[in-house]
Amino acid sequence: MGNILTISPHAFRGFVAVTVPLVALLALFALAVVGVAARRAPWVGSVVYGGTATVCAVVALWAGFALAGRSGAETITLPMGLPWIGAHLRADGLSAFFLLVVNFGGVTASLFGWGYERAQAGGHGSGHGHGDSGPVLPFFPLFLAGMSLVLLADDAFTFLVSWEFMSLTSWLLVLSTHREPDTSEAARLYLIMASAGTACLLLAFGLLASGAGDYQFDAIRQHAPTAGAAAMVVLLILLGAGSKAGLVPLHVWLPLAHPAAPSHVSALMSGVMTKVAIYAMVRVLFDLLGEPVWWWGGALMIVGAVTAVMGVLYALMQDDVKRLLACSTIENIGVIVIALGLALVFKASHTPVIAALALSAALLHVVNHSLFKSLLFFVAGAILTATGSRDLNRLGGLIHRMPVTAVLALIGAAAISALPPLNGFVGEWLLFQAILNAPALPEWSLKIGIAVVGAAVALAAALAAACFVRLYGIAFLGRPRSPEAAGAGEVGVAMQAGMMIPAVLCVVLGVLPTFVIRLFEPAVRAMVEAGPFDDRSYQPWIWLAPTSAIGNSYNGLIMLAAIAALSIPLVLVIHRWASDKVRWSIAWGCGHVEPDPTALSQYSASSFAQPIRRAFGGTVFNAQDRVEMPEPGDTRPARLTVRWTDPAWAYLFTPIRSAVNWLADRADVLQFLTIRSYLTLMFTALVVVLALVAVVRS
Repeated sequence: MGNILTISPHAFRGFVAVTVPLVALLALFALAVVGVAARRAPWVGSVVYGGTATVCAVVALWAGFALAGRSGAETITLPMGLPWIGAHLRADGLSAFFLLVVNFGGVTASLFGWGYERAQAGGHGSGHGHGDSGPVLPFFPLFLAGMSLVLLADDAFTFLVSWEFMSLTSWLLVLSTHREPDTSEAARLYLIMASAGTACLLLAFGLLASGAGDYQFDAIRQHAPTAGAAAMVVLLILLGAGSKAGLVPLHVWLPLAHPAAPSHVSALMSGVMTKVAIYAMVRVLFDLLGEPVWWWGGALMIVGAVTAVMGVLYALMQDDVKRLLACSTIENIGVIVIALGLALVFKASHTPVIAALALSAALLHVVNHSLFKSLLFFVAGAILTATGSRDLNRLGGLIHRMPVTAVLALIGAAAISALPPLNGFVGEWLLFQAILNAPALPEWSLKIGIAVVGAAVALAAALAAACFVRLYGIAFLGRPRSPEAAGAGEVGVAMQAGMMIPAVLCVVLGVLPTFVIRLFEPAVRAMVEAGPFDDRSYQPWIWLAPTSAIGNSYNGLIMLAAIAALSIPLVLVIHRWASDKVRWSIAWGCGHVEPDPTALSQYSASSFAQPIRRAFGGTVFNAQDRVEMPEPGDTRPARLTVRWTDPAWAYLFTPIRSAVNWLADRADVLQFLTIRSYLTLMFTALVVVLALVAVVRS
């Protein structure tokens, strides 16, 4: 019956499999109610953030145990949703893995957010009372509930409703800083892009369900669409999920909306929400769409390569710390999509072991990026709390004033730069192992194309290292460039703990990556119908061996020991023979006889990026440097003005906006028609729709 909860087909096991996350969702909704009802109470922040952290920790532990125990997947049907259909929820290996990622991010964001809100209110930390805090309490647990519900959905209707709920709650979180000058425009653009993405997903699931006549995922799996419909689904998924993930050229909202949100919400949006979009791609392309065709993966690799290179170039152009981190997310999403494309290509070529290797690289980078990007956004929040500024050109010298944050920021910067032995290196190393297996493919076009994609990944990795050397060097080293930076102090214990947890895991997963890889092995095995590693039983657990015959192996402990063995003697030698006494000297003054003792003589963020901007920006971004140099004797300051244009705006969205405005002006006359004219239009529209239905059915 429609109003009774039904459980299929192994009732008790299925109910238990989804009970924990289902109860957690109800608890998050209850915390949102508490946030609204007691919004003025002094204890409400502690209750909401503490409760959210506890709920997310329970779900993360449940997901970890479910993955470690290799539990099966069961479906339950709730008496809600479409009539006579209900809402289907399912927790399999893939959804459990992403639930672990989402809810672990919720734990650290809740912990940091609790301390962050207290610091913004003046209770803790050494901040100046400035920041991006706002009324986020009611929507913070709802945002996490929406993301978790997307991962549990087992029918198209529940998936789309959950997806839209996730988008709306994150939009409200962005709007929580509506007093900031650019927030309203960022929120408006985000809502437009989110709505367009949902429309594309709606059409994609419509095509998937049309063959089966059923919105349930199990029914969709049993009825593969035609080649033409499958091609449309691939395109629509790239548009729908890609707009949420930030694929170029659908990325335009991300550098505006992610920085506009409070810092712990930015960490969730960049580090976690984008992974829900990756989940949608994996669920549809690897699970629901049937046997893949090689060009699906080729399309993903092309889009991913462009996204990775363009994303890091966007980041190098930014002086705002949070906007830089948001643009870096674009680059990392591009790397993940490249790995997904490789997995599809190898799966279509009936090379399941290497397909599993590529998919493992994608999922490992999902975990890694969620950790170091959350850490870096927390660092940005700590800097904002301590200085009241996100402008790199107003920072500097923070390593002496915020020593704990500086060490944690260095770990995050090194991890995202893919330096060994941190987790970012392991993820990209595994991706290159899959790229190096391209000769196993039969098509020469794919062999050459994957080599080009590998070069793009290497370029993106090198530029990412330059980007975060710039970020860390300008923000933490040198002398303070503003009074706010000079007066900064370390943030509170809660914020430090929120940063320390992902920082420690960046090190642990870099040294011992096989632990997390074995957790998502069931998901990989199910998606490519093969085990991700050959002869694993013959390998010690500390070794990461992608394949038995092709590729290399990796041991994080040996890597760590080798780095320590080389670094420690080098440091001792330098301190013994090169720095055995203090020496004082006048700093080099760039050729001037008397060096300028002020902070203005230091490298700025703009000057650091100038060589790369001139090498790439003139072609890609139409970047132009304008120098205003007064004549000798003129007391006006010299000024450097940098202008550049995002090609996505110039060639895609600006023409679309102009076309929409033109159509709106033409359609404006419709509001002045008579009733007879309106009835005629409605009748004509009905005839056209019926004709289209007749053509489709025939």
